[in-house]
Amino acid sequence: MSSTLSCDVAIVGGGLAGALIALALNKSHPELDVRVIEGGRAIGGNHIWSFFPSDIADADRWLVAPLVSYGWTGYDVRFPAHQRTLKSGYYSIESERLDRVLREAMPKRSVMLRRQVLGVSGRRVQLADGTRIDAKGVIDCRGPANLDHLQLGWQKFVGQELELGEPHNLTRPIIMDANVEQIDGYRFVYSLPFAATRMFVEDTYYSDTPDIDLRGYKKRIYAYADARGWPIERVLRTETGVLPVAMGGDFEGYWASGGAQVAKAGMRAGLFHPLTGYSLPDAVRLASLISKQSDFSGSALHALTHDFARKTWKSRGFYRMLSAMLFKAAEPEERYGILERFYRLDAGLVARFYAGQSSWLDRARVLSGKPPVPISRAIGAIRGMR
Repeated sequence: MSSTLSCDVAIVGGGLAGALIALALNKSHPELDVRVIEGGRAIGGNHIWSFFPSDIADADRWLVAPLVSYGWTGYDVRFPAHQRTLKSGYYSIESERLDRVLREAMPKRSVMLRRQVLGVSGRRVQLADGTRIDAKGVIDCRGPANLDHLQLGWQKFVGQELELGEPHNLTRPIIMDANVEQIDGYRFVYSLPFAATRMFVEDTYYSDTPDIDLRGYKKRIYAYADARGWPIERVLRTETGVLPVAMGGDFEGYWASGGAQVAKAGMRAGLFHPLTGYSLPDAVRLASLISKQSDFSGSALHALTHDFARKTWKSRGFYRMLSAMLFKAAEPEERYGILERFYRLDAGLVARFYAGQSSWLDRARVLSGKPPVPISRAIGAIRGMR
């Protein structure tokens, strides 16, 4: 049976980007009727998002602070010829907490779960059950649009939260351990110590293909835990993911492929770090920007989100160049050397890199000295991505 609902802002997709916009609007404009329309059973799906303090502007910390599940005061990186502890904060958000915080903050009617979306325009959402949602403005946050418009490599992973038979020996995360077999590109293991006998271990690859060998990844996680003396009693949860790593592409073509004249956020807007694939810092920035607006019409939201995404894309040619060097100039089994060299640089430079805010001096320092890939091949890769 068909029906029609009306609201001020309809957010299509209840992932990280959509949830942050909803929370920001609920705080800054509590008078607005905001609807979050999600096809899954919960907000956020099954994910863990992590970030550094420098990823988030001081003025925006209020938005992410209630979402943090775990925090540490430093982290480690480990490579065959270099290991290091960086004294920087590191925080993780669990999707379960994101779901709970959003539900508690917003009216019950605002969170519409298990709703399949058939069509989206700047002011309307059509659902499979016949419901039509008419809004002053719509923001589409449903994940990637047509990635064929972009030149990509992939960061893919399988992560498992493990309950251990005895306490582990980690006091802080290891966000890159490349002392593992280098297969399918650049491989590293990522470990987050949640509690004395709980550990999140992720097997990660910078690969030329998005394919995931789930059984193989799980076996390697077990082997890694066994080698570190972490006896696994059971697996509490498993997460898989494939993130785009951008080397170049047609931004306007990509934007249009996600819907003409429709406001967008998150991956659908092309808002992700070109080399890490992470979208949380951009999602926070855009949510904060939207919350400061007074015009929530479809045309105004489209202009705002398109302008923000286009400027962000244009500002990140440096990172796309580094992605091209990683994927096109280095042999797959030698890609780890680029990251090993990077982590010998200044800690502030590393933090600004992850935030997507590298200075001109940072960029010069990253590219100076003896490069870990042949210069001729690097130049060819960069030219090929223009």
